[in-house]
Amino acid sequence: MLTSLALIFLCALTLNKIFKLLRLPGLIGMLITGIVLGPYVLNLIDPQILAISSDLRELALIVILTRAGLALDLKDLKKVGRPAILLCFIPATLELIAVMILAPLLLGIPLLEAAIMGTVLAAVSPAVIVPRMLKLMKDGYGKDKSIPHMIMAAASVDDVYVIVLFASFIGTYGGEGFALSSFIRVPISILLGVAVGIIVGIGLAQFFKKFHMKDTVKVIVLFCVSFLFITLESVLTNIVPISGLIAVMAASATILKSYPKLAHRLSNKFKKIWIAAELMLFVLIGAALDLTYATGVGGMVLVVLIGALLMRVIGVYLSLIGTSLNRNERLFCVISFIPKATVQAAIGALPLAAGVASGNLILTIAVISIVITAPIGALGIDLSHKKLLNHPVQTD
Repeated sequence: MLTSLALIFLCALTLNKIFKLLRLPGLIGMLITGIVLGPYVLNLIDPQILAISSDLRELALIVILTRAGLALDLKDLKKVGRPAILLCFIPATLELIAVMILAPLLLGIPLLEAAIMGTVLAAVSPAVIVPRMLKLMKDGYGKDKSIPHMIMAAASVDDVYVIVLFASFIGTYGGEGFALSSFIRVPISILLGVAVGIIVGIGLAQFFKKFHMKDTVKVIVLFCVSFLFITLESVLTNIVPISGLIAVMAASATILKSYPKLAHRLSNKFKKIWIAAELMLFVLIGAALDLTYATGVGGMVLVVLIGALLMRVIGVYLSLIGTSLNRNERLFCVISFIPKATVQAAIGALPLAAGVASGNLILTIAVISIVITAPIGALGIDLSHKKLLNHPVQTD
């Protein structure tokens, strides 16, 4: 296992650096590392690592959502209001519907499997979006209308919404059945996650104020609490729906509100942890890809992906109707909601592991979506924000 870890980190860090020098997202280099070292090419990754890959991917999601929460100022978010809420649901819903229409027609898969594919594809990427929005917030771009805050918060909730739907569809495929209650569980899950996160966040802030300990110890405490949120979600799944991931973000955002000085310090700690978490996340999804199968899926996969993205673009514009955002700012929001990576990496391989007939196809289109949209979205944000967003030293 140690040899595998050494190869993973050394190769991934090297390719990450090369791709960044080419002004492309480093995560593409991490994906390539996973593909080459994985079981379908060189087979140099220890099976024990692959066996716990789902847990490692969930850990990476916890890191990025905690980091997002520690930077999410609720006062700025309140300025945005309605469009932030709509962006959480409308783009992902329209993209899911598009896949449910196109995949059975073009790929010949059943509707339920198309729905599972749609939930895998429909989420945007915190791994690409959150670090960039944090930088824009720091530099002041779009701050006058809280655009980075809106995008970061909406992207995070968008992910949880899609993951809850994904779990419902997978449960249906496994014979647990599907009913209207599955959709009702989504808002209940999100609201309860927020409520539990706020209560725990207040308690943690008071605890950290009262008892002195090193920031590193506080990070460990936050991790433990996050793990318990995920466990709570699993334990209560048949009793009451609650989103552990939303609770993670809500608790972190509450710490920022109650103890901002500490939140900024912890955010820097999680920024460093994300370096390793991101690397493992994308290497492991690359390792799960069967390259031989991927090269033979055909161009229809690209048609499905492009059709889904077009519906997402429409969803973003619909969500921003009636806002004060000008044409350039709306275009920036569209660009920001293009990249896919984190959720696709976290759940893309789960249908295959669960025995879904189209599992290999779903994993393949998940990886293709990362390779295509992550560079477009990342470069789009990096190259366009100075032209499309207002800056404090500029005038409209």
